[in-house]
Amino acid sequence: MSWWNYKDAAESLQKDYHVILPILDGHADSDKPFTTIEDNAAEIIAFIDAHWGGSVLLIGGLSLGGQVLLEMLSQRSDICQYAIIESALVIPSVLTHTLIQPAFGCCYGLIEHKWFSELQFKSLRIKSCLFDRYYRDTRAISRKDMIAFLQANSMYALKESIRHCTAKVCILVGGREKNAMRKSAGMIHQALQGSILQVLPGLYHGEFSINQGTDYAKQIRELVSR
Repeated sequence: MSWWNYKDAAESLQKDYHVILPILDGHADSDKPFTTIEDNAAEIIAFIDAHWGGSVLLIGGLSLGGQVLLEMLSQRSDICQYAIIESALVIPSVLTHTLIQPAFGCCYGLIEHKWFSELQFKSLRIKSCLFDRYYRDTRAISRKDMIAFLQANSMYALKESIRHCTAKVCILVGGREKNAMRKSAGMIHQALQGSILQVLPGLYHGEFSINQGTDYAKQIRELVSR
């Protein structure tokens, strides 16, 4: 997903907070190709160092963004006071990694067709008003970048240094997500002492922050006020 995942939540939060929506490398409107999750984490940390004195109030991340956030917390234990990690996979799959390149080699060209994107979009259960942004952004992702960040997503594992994280962390996962995602949430919760784990009843991958932005913003306010 891209920055517009958080657009509704950001509009609610920006009344009281300064909100920044970074664009991960390789995604639409980014200025460089995707390399690794570790590189993306280091780049955002460098931005925070340069512009915000080395630490911010809260960082949130979904899916690949959630993995980048976990890596940031591993590289810099005090990069933020609060964190919301949503649907971050931390169980590497060699099989998935191996299959990504041949699979996308065969079907990547289909993303140019609107009917194919509509099928993909429907499977993601994203609210319909976001389709135009989704279609524009997926078409803008190169084959190389698409393969690179999907492979990185399939192989990310928690670093031992995550245990030194000082942020108050809330871990979110949909109750209807795949078993590997729900198991990953439990592993993250176990690694982060004092973290909060919330299984969201009836929700699939990413539905909370994408489709329920107002409630996601409320979750942030409640976490910060504790």
